[in-house]
Amino acid sequence: MEKFGKSQSMKRSEDVRFLTGHGRYIDDIAPEGALHAYVLRSPVAHAEITTLDVSDAREAEGVHLVLTVEDLLAAGMDVNMPGTVLTNRDGTKGAAPERPLLARGRLRHVGEPVALVVAETMQQAKDAAELIELDFDELPAHVEVCAGGETIHPEAPDNRAFDWGMGDEAATAEAFDKAAKTVRLEVGDNRVIVNAMEGRGCFAEWDGKRIHVAFNGQGVWDIKGEMAEAMGLDEADVRITNPDVGGGFGMKAASYPEYFCVAQAARALGKPVRWMSERTEGMLSDHAGRDLVTMAELAFDEANRITGYRIHTICNLGAYNSGYGQPIQTLLFSKVLTGTYDIPAAYMRVEGIYTNTTQVDAYRGAGRPEAIYVLERVMDRAARDLGVDPIELRKINFIKDFPYKTPTGETYDVGDFPRVLDHAIADADVAGFAARKAESEARGKLRGLGLCFYIESILGDPSEGVKIEFTEQGGARLYVGTQSNGQGHETVFAKFLSDQTGIPFEKIEFVQGDSDLIAQGGGTGGSRSVTMQANVTLTAVKAMVDGFTEFLAEEMDVPASEIAFDDERFRAEGSNLTPTMLEVAEMARARGRAELLSWDIRDQIQARSYPNGAHFAEIEIDRETGVAEVVKYTVVDDFGNLINPMLAEGQVHGGVAQGLGQALCEQVVFDEDGQLLTATFMDYAMPRAYDVPFIHFDVEPVPSTGNPMGMKGCGEAGTVGALAAVSNAVQDALWPLGVRQVDMPFTPMRLWRLMGGARMAAE
Repeated sequence: MEKFGKSQSMKRSEDVRFLTGHGRYIDDIAPEGALHAYVLRSPVAHAEITTLDVSDAREAEGVHLVLTVEDLLAAGMDVNMPGTVLTNRDGTKGAAPERPLLARGRLRHVGEPVALVVAETMQQAKDAAELIELDFDELPAHVEVCAGGETIHPEAPDNRAFDWGMGDEAATAEAFDKAAKTVRLEVGDNRVIVNAMEGRGCFAEWDGKRIHVAFNGQGVWDIKGEMAEAMGLDEADVRITNPDVGGGFGMKAASYPEYFCVAQAARALGKPVRWMSERTEGMLSDHAGRDLVTMAELAFDEANRITGYRIHTICNLGAYNSGYGQPIQTLLFSKVLTGTYDIPAAYMRVEGIYTNTTQVDAYRGAGRPEAIYVLERVMDRAARDLGVDPIELRKINFIKDFPYKTPTGETYDVGDFPRVLDHAIADADVAGFAARKAESEARGKLRGLGLCFYIESILGDPSEGVKIEFTEQGGARLYVGTQSNGQGHETVFAKFLSDQTGIPFEKIEFVQGDSDLIAQGGGTGGSRSVTMQANVTLTAVKAMVDGFTEFLAEEMDVPASEIAFDDERFRAEGSNLTPTMLEVAEMARARGRAELLSWDIRDQIQARSYPNGAHFAEIEIDRETGVAEVVKYTVVDDFGNLINPMLAEGQVHGGVAQGLGQALCEQVVFDEDGQLLTATFMDYAMPRAYDVPFIHFDVEPVPSTGNPMGMKGCGEAGTVGALAAVSNAVQDALWPLGVRQVDMPFTPMRLWRLMGGARMAAE
């Protein structure tokens, strides 16, 4: 029989460390005496560099080094950062212009790194940076997300990076030609700045042969290879570590220029060097999220069944290809293109555009929130155009039979979408909405109800590794290939191992984020961590039980086939020995059986899982001020089997909060010259506690068949569902006024103008 976690809610053990100020974040653990690095960044969005003179800065007080791209090239570095490139619809490759570690000949966005100054103190480094002579001939900035304008890269003369497609275009066109009714809606998805609580940072040390780079990211192995390539080193001579990380959300999964430049500075000087981003600096240089516009179309037959789905997306890549910028709104978007609906024909076309803005890459959900947002918005519009209840339209079109292969090649293993939705309808008290709406109207408020039924695909490497060592102190050390960014991995993974082995939780030491200690790992992203890590941990436990059983057969003088392990002790009929796993490890140590004391295992899940669920949002809008408030929020999720329900609920709360932030207030604004107008928290609005209502959370599990635990990832699900739920609620509230197009963020000014426009149209 397969063993499962005990599904017990347990407080996170690491929280005591974090809440009492004992977290070990990157700025806490930099080596004593490390030199400080400061990055000089481009003050303009687009220009040809005519002069870059750093001679005065090099002579400034306290300065040890100033690096430009020419210095990196002189050191033999590969200065071109890697980025994934797509294949276009016509079979050609998407554009792959150089993205230099430091600006090379041209400036392409405000905040692009130009030079790195290293000094004894941060103030000295900043003062020296002011002595750098940077002259340039400014060029027109291209900030509109459309082809054309001033060319940013010669490889993309019209600024179109790619023109990509997926699905059956001909079959989809035929479905629309034969449709009884078609519905179309343009859906904008506003750009957001991630704003993790802890900004990006790193330090580097060189011992004469090996480089050690510590940075606050989402895994160490991808950047290990990239660092070796950039610096011309063998991978064995590169050590990458991640300490405690104060939030990542996809933004910290990628590599950034600063990490490589700081590493080269440490190598050149033979001294440790540290760098930490300031908040506005992060807003100018961290990868942004979302930023796309999609025209979505649905075709229906006479029975209101969807026969075809077609989208055309224009997405903003920023000034360069980031690590996964091209795949986010294409390949990752396609994973859940048709959502939970039985759609026989679908086609998506996506054009990626370069602009003189910061790069756009992964943000919580990475393509799947964008896909579900588009689909659930156009489904809501279809219900209105067809005169069908939005809940009923979804039920008509839900996938009924599993496994189900989608038009984009995904195979959903299991699901019971009607059951999940019915649970959510009851929990949200949809039947009582009319009374609540009337009560709101009596107070001069508009009230709307919005539904989003989402599905998402777990992403990332389907394989993972684990290492379990039994220590001389009588405990165990657990090495994992994922990387916590605040999700509670220390608690979840150690508790899971404890449940499977009987090793006391407090005797398990947790180790993550060190490429010297862990040979390979997939890091954290795509809601993969718990599923992948628990899967390989089960495999490791089985290997340990088998190995210990063979060993105990001699010690207990019984056949191995008669020995059983009950998650706590080994037992055999006729033997009075009932050792725990820790006791067997000590017996093996005493016998010199070192091979039984360390288990390094790698395994792969059978298939990806597809968490899904229903989000209901209710929103009130003040007619006089345009202020919108989410007053009721209900979530029912199918996460399969849960290991720690309390932490899963916490993940949903965090995801919903980020979705509410984008829906209600977050908006990145550049002026026509490419200057970021929302570069501080005075201008960029983040959600506050009073913006987030009580979130009712419940589950309706349908265990996955893709892994032995029956789990489905939950890290990004809250965000995937929140965007459309809130937007559909706003549309529902404003529909009676004649407002037919609403787009995030729903700021008071935007809603006030929409209501004012509706009043003027009525007059």
